[in-house]
Amino acid sequence: MHAAPSTTAAPASICLLRLSALGDVTHVAPLVHTLQAAWPLARLTWVIGKGEHRLLAGLPGVDFVEYDKKTGLAGMRALRRELHAQLGDASCFDALLQMQVAARANLLSAFVPATRRIGYDRSRSKDLHGLFVNERIPDRPGIHVLDAIGSFCEPLGLHQAQVRWDLPVPDEARAWARAQWPQDGTPTLLVSPCSSHVRRNWRAERYAAVADHAIAQGWRVVLCGGRSELERQTTDAILAAMRQPALDLVGKDTLKQLPALLERGQLLMTPDSGPMHIANAMGTKVLGLHAASNPARSGPYSDRRYCADRYDDAARRFLHKPAADLRWGTKIEHDGVMDLITVDDGIAAFERYRADHPTLDHRSR
Repeated sequence: MHAAPSTTAAPASICLLRLSALGDVTHVAPLVHTLQAAWPLARLTWVIGKGEHRLLAGLPGVDFVEYDKKTGLAGMRALRRELHAQLGDASCFDALLQMQVAARANLLSAFVPATRRIGYDRSRSKDLHGLFVNERIPDRPGIHVLDAIGSFCEPLGLHQAQVRWDLPVPDEARAWARAQWPQDGTPTLLVSPCSSHVRRNWRAERYAAVADHAIAQGWRVVLCGGRSELERQTTDAILAAMRQPALDLVGKDTLKQLPALLERGQLLMTPDSGPMHIANAMGTKVLGLHAASNPARSGPYSDRRYCADRYDDAARRFLHKPAADLRWGTKIEHDGVMDLITVDDGIAAFERYRADHPTLDHRSR
């Protein structure tokens, strides 16, 4: 079972609204499976961003409706027409799960016809979120983002008792990933160096130092990432600083191929980013680099043993109080915050993984 039994009547239709970002929509996938396990006949419609749709297209039993933020109010009106067309004879959804509190998403939710409009508790609301909802999820500070999203089923009478991702990864995507390097027993460290929040990113020379250390232990290093200028420049700087060669796949995969690529590595080194959460969903361990954000809230959900965590140091340095005294979810995105994570921190995290997986080294020799 993926959900505790519901004592309420099964809804005929549910609309989920979560536009972005890649990591956050990955956190919604377990909620989808929870709803489907409890109510297999309920129609699920997900209002989502364009790039995020490319990642999750093909998720069974879900009708996706894209919203492009560039289309503004005209796009919101078009979305309302599309939703009404999907609903057919029904005038509205039985429930809207409004899982994004940004102003644009709040306004967009007003164009979704729904009887029950479930949003965040008051402590996590912002940008007039409360005006667009008529029910709220429980207020539970101290939990991971994925668990907060999972709690959106609770007003409907469910409980997310099991977390299952099952991202839709086509066979051809896995075939592409298999073709990128040989399956020769050499363990692979993937490096996805950039978050969309630049102050979460680590220095190129520090990535290079940890990558060189991994290669010295008999590992393969593969760089991956998107097509932005920042990612290209960062990758070039890492490669220039490395003493050993690495496989450069930055900008060469699609969002459908990315999960298959991350699945092939033993360990992913990355800041708090979409690839962190996609890798976790695919079962790959993560060497997360955390100083600007709290790994207990937004780190790799399944296993944080291999994270380099300087969040408390950042709180004391930049906010002059320990992390335990901060409001849950506080970001410390200050210039230089990621410099608190040293090369030694990264190497120590890598070595913790090696110590827990000694047979990998035996296979690579």
